Amino acid sequence: MRLALPIRKRRVNRSFSGTFWMFVFLAAVAAFMALPLVYAINAAFKPLDEIFLFPPTLFVRHPTTSNFIDLMTLLGQSWVPFSRYIFNTFFITGMGVVGHVLLASAAAYPLAKHKFPGSKLIFTVVVLSLMFTPQVTAIPNYMVMSWIGLIDTYWAVIVPAFAFSLGLYLMKQFMEQIPDALLESAKIDGANEYRIFWQIVMPNVKPAWLTLVILLFQMLWGTDGNGFIYSEQLKTLHYASNQIIFGGIARAGVGSAVALILMSVPIALFVFSQSRIIETMTTSGMKD
Repeated sequence: MRLALPIRKRRVNRSFSGTFWMFVFLAAVAAFMALPLVYAINAAFKPLDEIFLFPPTLFVRHPTTSNFIDLMTLLGQSWVPFSRYIFNTFFITGMGVVGHVLLASAAAYPLAKHKFPGSKLIFTVVVLSLMFTPQVTAIPNYMVMSWIGLIDTYWAVIVPAFAFSLGLYLMKQFMEQIPDALLESAKIDGANEYRIFWQIVMPNVKPAWLTLVILLFQMLWGTDGNGFIYSEQLKTLHYASNQIIFGGIARAGVGSAVALILMSVPIALFVFSQSRIIETMTTSGMKD
């Protein structure tokens, strides 16, 4: 029987000046990375003359809400209600994210914890599929969606999202870190495979599926559905925003307001989920 030896925490010997300059360096990097977000926020409140000012300014001088007022006016003149675009976007994004997380988790569990004939070949195909960009698979996806009659429906965008190979790879790698002894003890206690999957495996791979939710949400939130959806009443919010932005130079301010609105939802989701991911990662380390 192995006795667990007490773990001594290693104390970092760092001077005050070293800590100060490290903080200055990290603050500078964080400020540089935040510049695009700061510019997007300020650009949404800039009048038209400040947007085309040269050299461009980072901060707005004379803030105004006219860009958002003009946006509401343009949306009110559309024959498809703006709420319809919002519903389409949230429906496609929500169904795609939930469906893929469930499908990827259910497929990754037997690949990670059950050795069966062909499992290595299947995982090799999944890894190879990561090499192909969405542009490469666009035509095969369209052909498959056309064959099963899903073109010009929500599912033409949702179903391909179910086959997001990065999610299956991510979930499989995380599930392999779960000790087999933990699963075997659950089986001895009488738990079946479904109970082990939902009550043991999924809680322990929470960092993986939370990360997957963020990645897939950003991908589906920014899709316009062009090539798969033709009906105007089924278009997404990203498509409606592109129609506004392509209206010309006079709509540059409105385009900045649209960009701020579109990026606010993924950023809010990331900020909300980041703390949970970090907190879970600090407590999910398990070893035999």
